Amino acid sequence: MEDTGVRGAAQRRRKAPHELRPEGPTSMDTLTYPEDLKDAFTWDIKANSRAYNWQFKAKVFLCWHRPKYKTNVIHTAKYNFFSFLPRNLYEQFHSVSNLYFLLIIILQSIPEISTLPWFTLFAPLVCLIVIHATRDLVDDISRHRSDRAINNRPCQVLVENSFIWQKWKNLCVGDVVRLSKDNIVPADLLLLASTEPSSLCYVETADIDGETNLKFRQALMVTHHELTNPRKMASFRGRVMCEEPNSRMHQFVGHLEWNGNMYPLDIGNILLRGCKIRNTDACYGMVIYAGFDTKIMKNCGKIHLKRTKLDLLMNKLVVLILLSLVVVSIVLAVSFGFQMREFRDKHYYLWIPYRGGVAMESFFIFWGFLTLLSGMVPIAMFIIAEFIYVGNSKFINWDEEMYYAPQDVPAKARSTNLNDQLGQVEYIFSDKTGTLTQNILTFKKCCIDGYIYGPDSESRTSKENPYLWNQFADGKLRFHNKKLLDIVRAKRDKVVQEFWRVLAICHTVMVQRKDNLLVYQAASPDEEALVTAARNFGYVFLSRTQDTITLMELGEERVYQVLAMMDFNSSRKRMSVLVRNPEGTICLYTKGADTVILERLHKKHVTKLTTEEALAAFAKESLRTLCLAYKEVDEAMYERWHQQHEEAGVLLQNRVQALQELYNEMEQSLNLLGATGIEDRLQDGVPVTIECLKKANIKIWVLTGDKQETAVNISFACQLLSENMVILEEKKILHILETCWDPKNLLTNKGLRNLTQHSKFAMVVDGDFLDKLLLSLRKEPRALIQNMEADESWQEPYKGVRDFLQGRSISRLWRSFSAQLTQTKSKALKTRESPEMQRERAFMELASRCQAVICCRVTPKQKALVVALVKKYQQVVTLAIGDGANDVNMIKTADIGVGLAGQEGTQAVQNSDFALGQFCFLQRLLLVHGRWSYMRVCKFLRYFIYKTLAIMMPQIWFAFYNGFSAQTLYEGWFLALFNLLYSTLPVLYIGLFEQDVSASQSLQMPELYVAGQKDELFNYWVFLQAITHGTATSLVNFLMTLWTSRDTAGPCSYSDHQSFAVVMALSGLLCITMEVILIIKYWTMLGVVAVFLNLSFYGVMTYITQSSWLYRISPKTFPFLYADRNVLSCPSTVLVILLNMSLNTLPVLALRVIRQTLKKPLPKEEAKEKAPDEEIFTVEPMPSLHRGLRHRRSSYDFSHCEGYANLISQGTILKRSL
Repeated sequence: MEDTGVRGAAQRRRKAPHELRPEGPTSMDTLTYPEDLKDAFTWDIKANSRAYNWQFKAKVFLCWHRPKYKTNVIHTAKYNFFSFLPRNLYEQFHSVSNLYFLLIIILQSIPEISTLPWFTLFAPLVCLIVIHATRDLVDDISRHRSDRAINNRPCQVLVENSFIWQKWKNLCVGDVVRLSKDNIVPADLLLLASTEPSSLCYVETADIDGETNLKFRQALMVTHHELTNPRKMASFRGRVMCEEPNSRMHQFVGHLEWNGNMYPLDIGNILLRGCKIRNTDACYGMVIYAGFDTKIMKNCGKIHLKRTKLDLLMNKLVVLILLSLVVVSIVLAVSFGFQMREFRDKHYYLWIPYRGGVAMESFFIFWGFLTLLSGMVPIAMFIIAEFIYVGNSKFINWDEEMYYAPQDVPAKARSTNLNDQLGQVEYIFSDKTGTLTQNILTFKKCCIDGYIYGPDSESRTSKENPYLWNQFADGKLRFHNKKLLDIVRAKRDKVVQEFWRVLAICHTVMVQRKDNLLVYQAASPDEEALVTAARNFGYVFLSRTQDTITLMELGEERVYQVLAMMDFNSSRKRMSVLVRNPEGTICLYTKGADTVILERLHKKHVTKLTTEEALAAFAKESLRTLCLAYKEVDEAMYERWHQQHEEAGVLLQNRVQALQELYNEMEQSLNLLGATGIEDRLQDGVPVTIECLKKANIKIWVLTGDKQETAVNISFACQLLSENMVILEEKKILHILETCWDPKNLLTNKGLRNLTQHSKFAMVVDGDFLDKLLLSLRKEPRALIQNMEADESWQEPYKGVRDFLQGRSISRLWRSFSAQLTQTKSKALKTRESPEMQRERAFMELASRCQAVICCRVTPKQKALVVALVKKYQQVVTLAIGDGANDVNMIKTADIGVGLAGQEGTQAVQNSDFALGQFCFLQRLLLVHGRWSYMRVCKFLRYFIYKTLAIMMPQIWFAFYNGFSAQTLYEGWFLALFNLLYSTLPVLYIGLFEQDVSASQSLQMPELYVAGQKDELFNYWVFLQAITHGTATSLVNFLMTLWTSRDTAGPCSYSDHQSFAVVMALSGLLCITMEVILIIKYWTMLGVVAVFLNLSFYGVMTYITQSSWLYRISPKTFPFLYADRNVLSCPSTVLVILLNMSLNTLPVLALRVIRQTLKKPLPKEEAKEKAPDEEIFTVEPMPSLHRGLRHRRSSYDFSHCEGYANLISQGTILKRSL
């Protein structure tokens, strides 16, 4: 490792005002913390001393203790070898239906009350449990494989005096590890040293916060200088005292005690698990958090048992049916008691073998009826539902329209029981990086001196590479413009020359030579795209030192002396470099956001208007814009400014403010050169998909760890945000919430109405705001030290100009929200909600009125908390989609989790319910497969309830004519085979193949999706309709059969029990068959075959079970000898069956035709509403409410990080040349 001799300067980086960061070693007596922080430092780790660390224990229960510090082993799987069977059975018998079936099986095994053999229900229940268990086992095995792959990753661990390869799972706190370039950090480490100057270490945190730009971490200077080889590291015995493990990704507080001195630590010294080492040959770190104690694992939620809305509703309906059965059984049992007493009194001379008194007999009859009517909750429905779910999942897997050929990624339904819920989604929570975007930034257009240069059309583009003349050109650049290239090579236009010089000089890019090729290492993808564009146009950035920067300008090498670098920050929104060119002229090169550059131009600049028009045109194409400017500085002005700069650089107070003022003084009277347009390339079809999903009444929230500007720009690019939206940011949100929550300010005008269609609002918040809001959902204490240096908001300052329409829209929002909040507050008072919950509910009421919500700089745990917030207060179906490990918690928390097979690993896919190759496939997944699945399952449930009641309700009517004796009406084999063969195939056809409209029509009419969101196809009302329909069918069949059979005798009479049962069975079977024919809308040959086989199975199985040879074998088992043949041989009986079928079918058909005829068409959504006539209440103007008059989005403050310019100017980032 190198020793560059650079000390304390590099330690002066981002510090919160509360921190007292010493420049050098500080004795333990002089470095003090507040008492509450001292008490919070309970995490005590000693380097290279496992014995010391293992002595700490944590109490688990009573006298049971375990080691305080976890190992680095992770287990995300749900089961293990011993817990699978008991835990899975426990979860399955949480279902009310399974408990009910178990109870019926127990009852059927008691001979005194059994009406059916116990195995008739036992076998299906075992089958159902095995299907569920197998599915859970397959899912969990994949999690075990993923855990095993991660735990067995190799890393170098210091053992004695050398580094040896060990597995991640063997790491413990206090161990010292060595990481190389492109390695993934195995645990949360304290950076001790690196091979880079001043022990800098560059990391990529895309898997943690979604940001693709490089970040730097730096070791303490004391460890950088002292720990220079493995032997010294082996003797290192420093103690780290810090806070307990928590989920705060951007905060860390602690200190290092070593050799009697104490050194403060912050997040800038920590390498988090999941980061990837970049541009650093080797670095060394000490493990302080391992395994589930790491911050990324603290942000990974637990595996939740996900159940659909229909499943939960069916659970409630099953309970309702069970209660009804209990009530009916009690009534019938009591009726039996009265009947038994009356019969015994009238026929006292008969001897009847009673098992006890009336009460005892009624008790047994109650259980007998409960067993007899158990078919009201058919277990076959749950088994068939499993096959329907699996079949619909396979259709998703086989859909070629959702196959992503470039990466060979098909769509995959990893969870088979959530298909129908795909048709009920109301909120989508999406990651940004890798989900909406491709992480590819390209130089798309530029405007130089008022002229716009875009890429040449394909017809004009030569097939040969236009940059062959440039040996340093990067072949990956796709921007070709022959006219601009000719102007550059002519060397006549000074503005064009200075334009490319700005891009080649004003940046913080580092360069390396590999295989005689230039490799740029940029802190942000924007910078790399701009420098690469300048490189291809002949202005090649070759190298830099602390004081110089070398370019190759059209074949001529030129060295510029760097006089000052004025770094970017979120408030400046620009960067400048002051250089002296080889001719001795001092020039200032500046690039930044248009809002700050244009107001610093020379007053007489002639191209300002045309450049503004170009910027507006770039913005319409959703390009990230950037303005370039320069000016020449005379020597006298520079000398005066330079002296003031040096004086400000050594100030002990207000140093930053003084430097900012000097920078601002220099960056005046600039000459505008032009503007650039960078395309942050979206994934294919993202804008179209979002537009279609919005038409389907689905709200989309973007949750990203990236910066606010980046997220907002991408939201505009993908049309989630539009220029006519009023964007509410933190100050405005707080103002509305506080004003409306105050009882004195609540508006209760009768004329309050909801927002009209032309009032569109969006909300932009950050992680700090959410951290203050989501208090009731958090399960850990707040941060010990809050960050006091919050970035300024992205909107340009309020200048006193207020658009009247925007003011009216906000006023209308305020009034509507106030009225709603009045009801919310009264509800909160009734339920005695805590103030935290009241604030959360009020925030959700406001957010639900916005067309889009953007949450920036959020941790993985905050993403999950936002999803939980919406689920808690909106009671809607949520879907989360992402592609990285930072999205796992959000995916687990949402009702449906979708993982994209992207560039950030496979953890999102492994923890998801559905896997896709691209975001655009979400449109087809929801609007086609989701809607179809929901419609199929709803129709299946309604029909199954109808046919069950149509067949089983006659058992109750029959009880009134058999003395309430719990005698079975039907043949036992008919009941056993009814749900297995006689009515199964049409039900399966409905559940697997039914369509109301085609796939293309589903995509063309996304409004059809709203039916699932409103639970229109299956709810309590539909359930009641099914019950009424089934009951009516059973009554018609029973009463008509009973009426026509009364007072009949002879060969054609069916007044005996067996003949009556056959007529009832055939009538019921034909009625439910006609019903299924009427409700199927999508007929294929498969559907016709299903109906035909349905009836054929009845004929074949009836012929077998009523045959004479089976009767001879077991008369008790097969008592209905030739019953069907005898009944159907009489034409009058057949007419009765047809009469029953007609009486049940024709009225229903007539009602449906009449209802369809009288059904009014839905009003068109495009109909415009009249503007409200109420008085407009104005809201106090707040700064930073809207984007201003220029609807442009600058790219410079999107992904650039502050601090790199200081590292360059101080030499910290540069390797010493030999």
